[in-house]
Amino acid sequence: MHLLHADVTKYDKKNNPDAWVLVGEVAFRHDSMYMYCDSAYFYNRKNALKAFGNVRMEQGDTLFLYGDYLDYDGDANLARVRGNVRLEDKASTLETDSLDYNRTLNLGYYFDGGTLYDEQSTLDSKWGEYNTATKEAIFRDEVNLMNPQFYMDSDTLHYNTGTSIAKIVGPTRIRSAANRIYSELGYYNTRNRQATLLNRSTVKNGHRTITADTLFSDEISGISKALGNILLTDNVNKNILSGEYGYFDNLRDSLYITDMALAIDYSQGDSLYLHADTIWMVTQNPDTDSLYRQIRAYNKVRAFRKDIQAVCDSLIFDSRDSCMTMYKDPILWNNGQQLVGEEIKLYMDSNSIDWVHVINQTLYAEKVDSTEYNQINGKEMKFIFKDKKLHEMQVIGSVHIIYFPLDDDSTMIGMNTTMAGKLIGTMKDGKVHKLVIPTKSSGVLYPMTQIPPKARYLDNFVWFDYVRPISKEDVFYWRGKRKGEELKKIKRGSVPLPTLDRFNKKEQGK
Repeated sequence: MHLLHADVTKYDKKNNPDAWVLVGEVAFRHDSMYMYCDSAYFYNRKNALKAFGNVRMEQGDTLFLYGDYLDYDGDANLARVRGNVRLEDKASTLETDSLDYNRTLNLGYYFDGGTLYDEQSTLDSKWGEYNTATKEAIFRDEVNLMNPQFYMDSDTLHYNTGTSIAKIVGPTRIRSAANRIYSELGYYNTRNRQATLLNRSTVKNGHRTITADTLFSDEISGISKALGNILLTDNVNKNILSGEYGYFDNLRDSLYITDMALAIDYSQGDSLYLHADTIWMVTQNPDTDSLYRQIRAYNKVRAFRKDIQAVCDSLIFDSRDSCMTMYKDPILWNNGQQLVGEEIKLYMDSNSIDWVHVINQTLYAEKVDSTEYNQINGKEMKFIFKDKKLHEMQVIGSVHIIYFPLDDDSTMIGMNTTMAGKLIGTMKDGKVHKLVIPTKSSGVLYPMTQIPPKARYLDNFVWFDYVRPISKEDVFYWRGKRKGEELKKIKRGSVPLPTLDRFNKKEQGK
């Protein structure tokens, strides 16, 4: 250590025999470090220094350390600075009351509270460590990172002042105008507000909360991606989405989820479970008066609720008319009744089914006993629901009926087969109760012992009990119709593929 300047140099052999007393514009050099102060004790034999007043340490034009008092050990390259301490480099400024700085390791650490500033953020904690070479900082105990765009608090945080990236290594919360993030492991870029979050982290955006094994969130673009055990909850619309891969566009209020995708709607008390290969929610015309939403599910759709079960290849729900349309071999069950057609439309009223429209190759069937079934087909069918049950029906065009009337003790009288142009009927307790044919008809009532074998079933009758979902877990196990039991091979509708530019551009850019 070399003394460069002092206005006054004193030596007090009696009271301080180991030190030179230096007063007035004191300057020292140690290797590439220059030190300045108002006064000092210089211990030449120990290669040590105690400095007082306006202490300043400089290393080139990259590092500046200020304080009221300095205890410097030249052999250990260790500086202990106390009182109004400020450590500056090109990337940041660290302020504290007590700082130990190891020049060999380029490490400064405080233990009684400190604050670190960079161009973007202010970070304070009870304990901290800062490497002036790597720009890496470690903070512990009551860590708070403040930024004009967000606020972060944690018990432990790593931060790089050069990249402005925070490494999350303990329970951490990030709050901004758009998001609420909780994570215990991950990375957060404070400049572009992009996050990579691990270990079941959570991002809350408005009324939706996403939890997953891995989350990628870009707050500026509004795009998030999720991988592994995804759980998305919507407390306003009362539904849950789960799957293994998810893509979320928060600015357009749209998303899709795939790989074991499951939607759960609990708005009606009894939860509806719907599974498909992929589930989309698309918002059209956002931020306008003509906004509407579509939910699309494809392929191999299976749904279960205690009163309703459904199977189809794909479906779409449109908020404009509250209609859910099932495409490609759809089947709908309500208690003991089965509906089949080329296309089935369910019109909703406050999220419950109001009425159902079955179009082309239609079949209504209900089980009378272990061998007999009431059956009706026609060009189209309309059903009104009441109290979550089929209540009224209307069948239009080429109506064909097979019906087993009962006497007062529920014994089958025979089998009635009728053909007509139109049919109106009511149901009671899950069974056909009354049928009215307002047009000309022709029919035969066969006694039970004289029913011709070929007349017992309609041409398109199949009881699809083996396809029907039997539990919420069963929606994941696809069972298609047996060969020969499918609808006639004609061109039928299907769910249109999503056309969101942002989604398509993202996928094309991979």
